[in-house]
Amino acid sequence: MAAVVTTPSPGPSPRSGAEIRSAFLGFYEQRGHRPMASASLVPDDPTVLLTIAGMLPFKPVFLGQAEPPAPRATSSQKCIRTNDIENVGRTARHHTYFEMLGNFSFGDYFKEQAIRWAWELTTGIFGLDPDRLVVSVFREDDEAAAIWRDGVGVNPQRIIRLDEADNFWASGPTGPCGPCSELYYDFHPERGDDGIDLEDDSRFIEFYNLVFMQYNRDGDGTLTPLTRRSIDTGMGLERMAQILQGVPNNYETDLIYPLIETAAALAGVDYHALDGRGQTSLKVIGDHSRAITQLIGDGVSASNLGRGYVLRRLLRRVVRHGRLLGIDRPFLAAMGEAAIALMAPTYPQLLERRELILAELVREEARFLETLERGEKLLAEVLATRPACISGEAAFELYDTYGFPLELTEEIAEEHGLRVDAEGFEAAMERQRQRAKAAAVSIDLTLQGAIDRLAAELEPTRFRGYEALDQTACVLALVVNGEPATAASAGDTVQIVLDSTPFYGESGGQVGDRGVLLAGGEADGVAGGVIVRIDAVSRNRSVFVHGGRIERGSLRVGEVVQARVDRTCRRRAQAHHTATHLLQAALKQVVDEGVSQAGSLVDFDRLRFDFHCPRALSTDELERIEDLVNGWIAEAHPLEVREMELERARAAGAVAMFGEKYADVVRVVDVPNVSMELCGGTHVANTAEIGLFRIVTETGVAAGIRRIEAVAGPALLPYLRERDRVVRELADRFKAQPGEIVDRVAALADELKASAKALTAARGALAAAKASALAERAEAVGSHRLLVQRLDGVEGAGLQEAAQQLQQQLGDGAAVVLGGLPDPEDLGKVVLVAAFGPAVVAAGAKAGAFIGGIARLCGGGGGGRPQLAQAGGRNGRALDDALVEARRLLEQELRTGS
Repeated sequence: MAAVVTTPSPGPSPRSGAEIRSAFLGFYEQRGHRPMASASLVPDDPTVLLTIAGMLPFKPVFLGQAEPPAPRATSSQKCIRTNDIENVGRTARHHTYFEMLGNFSFGDYFKEQAIRWAWELTTGIFGLDPDRLVVSVFREDDEAAAIWRDGVGVNPQRIIRLDEADNFWASGPTGPCGPCSELYYDFHPERGDDGIDLEDDSRFIEFYNLVFMQYNRDGDGTLTPLTRRSIDTGMGLERMAQILQGVPNNYETDLIYPLIETAAALAGVDYHALDGRGQTSLKVIGDHSRAITQLIGDGVSASNLGRGYVLRRLLRRVVRHGRLLGIDRPFLAAMGEAAIALMAPTYPQLLERRELILAELVREEARFLETLERGEKLLAEVLATRPACISGEAAFELYDTYGFPLELTEEIAEEHGLRVDAEGFEAAMERQRQRAKAAAVSIDLTLQGAIDRLAAELEPTRFRGYEALDQTACVLALVVNGEPATAASAGDTVQIVLDSTPFYGESGGQVGDRGVLLAGGEADGVAGGVIVRIDAVSRNRSVFVHGGRIERGSLRVGEVVQARVDRTCRRRAQAHHTATHLLQAALKQVVDEGVSQAGSLVDFDRLRFDFHCPRALSTDELERIEDLVNGWIAEAHPLEVREMELERARAAGAVAMFGEKYADVVRVVDVPNVSMELCGGTHVANTAEIGLFRIVTETGVAAGIRRIEAVAGPALLPYLRERDRVVRELADRFKAQPGEIVDRVAALADELKASAKALTAARGALAAAKASALAERAEAVGSHRLLVQRLDGVEGAGLQEAAQQLQQQLGDGAAVVLGGLPDPEDLGKVVLVAAFGPAVVAAGAKAGAFIGGIARLCGGGGGGRPQLAQAGGRNGRALDDALVEARRLLEQELRTGS
């Protein structure tokens, strides 16, 4: 056996998380790897919701869609995964937020060098005992096994071959793929080498994964060797910290434990004195606090969609587990402060966004505490029905709808001498997990679409639009009606790739230019010439795609065309883009220096700017912002546009879009003494060219995100003309001067409100009158009374009031179901209401669940509380049949309950 390859450590082995990160990056930097900063948790990739792997920022490179930053790279990448969220805190090493240390080779070194360096780093720099290491390889990868055995000197008994499910990485059904090799740490080497089971979590922990990207898999599964083989690795920072710090789990490392201590202090408990449940809650709070702080820091705001929902879910889990520990006051801001302090030395941008992060935490916690109170009230209603036990479905509804933890439901139930159907809860949870898995997004590296394939093969388009708006160019590729083609003719919808272009391709919020391509005949497109009307220009990686329609003639690949940008549209876009920069500068002065961009749109007719701010802006603030921007316009500042190194630009104070990726050399747009930003868009030469700036609206678009829409430059005149026309028409209609219009409209609104209130009262009285006449139609069902009737011409609120009155009139044992069409002429709107007395609910009938099922017969849905619920539908023709079915089902349920 060959001697084991090791490198003596230059000093004590790294122990802290910061030392481990630094040692890893330094080791590979010394071996020619370029250190890369962590990308944002919000990826520049529509196929994934969040950055879930260290290789994700390099995905375009591995696909050949982008040039590598260097032949070799190394990084410590922030990651978020929530597929195992229920295991966080319960196992030793499941996390939502974690850091993945990685070294990458883009067609440079391959398997042998990656293996040797991995062993050298692990045993030399980190000082791990070779006798405590186990290696896995893909069962068919004899090459890797031989390198470990003969080149490195690993004991053959500690080289474990695994099948494809465990040790073969694939980007998707097709695309780059290859075998893996993993390093495991053995906590119990005394158990020997016979029958090693790497699935034994109590003994082994995988800490380093080496992916040998050496094949391309086609549609029928055939593997073809890649000409440029690559390396993609990942070492879990938290796992290595657990090993080197000698603690029983990842949570007790210096990367997380300070947050656990903070939470324990807030709860007034001792982590080590708690039982398993208490420690789990502290671990969840510690883990999630890192995740939510980094997510908000990377521009994510809590919402019910996408990554915003991920953030909201994590926030609410922190609050829930705080309640379980006895923290009965808001505490997320304190955890946010602790998380920022812990991580800011590595991620200083967290300090820059501290106020925004804390404001988001405070706002979301207050919102959830209100929701939690509603959940507690719903649970009280369930308990009031005196059930034999709380059903799994009810417990899961509390959990899923109100974020109510099962543990708290069980605790309250126990106080009332009840139990919770935990098996039913788990069954409902499993059904949700299966739905989530079916909808889960994975990394899909497969190229799709004709444009994608062309862009992967073509050289980057040379953009000449900063200097010229009219130039000759050669047609490199054509896509006609979605398919690659060599020629296109009049009437065809086309996408065209040119070797160079003056057209700006949509990017950085700015829309693509419009214009024409001319070929043949005269340059101005007279008879015999070709005219292609370009209405959109996009970018596929670095290839500009000109989309439009051939209006005359035919066009072929290889033909030379005259590319001509619509100058009017370009001028409008330039004015709006420069005005956007001035707007951001004004916001920083008027609102908060920490205001940062959350998105933008630069169009020909308007601009839109989204920014992080926890509150609406006042009228005074908006006027001050307008005054500042218009003042800078009037001062006629000449713009200075230049290219410089990224670090130099940042040092000069240039504002970057947070989370955006930038090249080493960047384009800086400077309005001296006003604004300096990294920007690739098109701009005016002097602010005076903008003319005038006007804010149109300021609104909220998400929690903590505000939006300003504005108009500037040549687009402002049509806007003002339209406003003036509306004012003149209103003045004529109200026979009033422009200054009197607001008072006249307010008076009319008050009259309309009073009339609507009177109409609602009249309809309510009519509904009550109609309802009282229905009481005599109630039927006796055992000890209960049942009334199911149709009542048209009554809105939902009136119908609900009528149902409640009837139920009270008929007694505690009454079940009332009313349905009708608010407008008998409109069959597209159905309203259904159920009101059940306490005795009916005690018999097992629930108004919310019942009426929701009946509404589905009318093409709708809905629900509510056990005693009173309302639903709607869209098929009025099915109403009578639905009411017949309601009577049948309710009669059957009441007889069974009796």
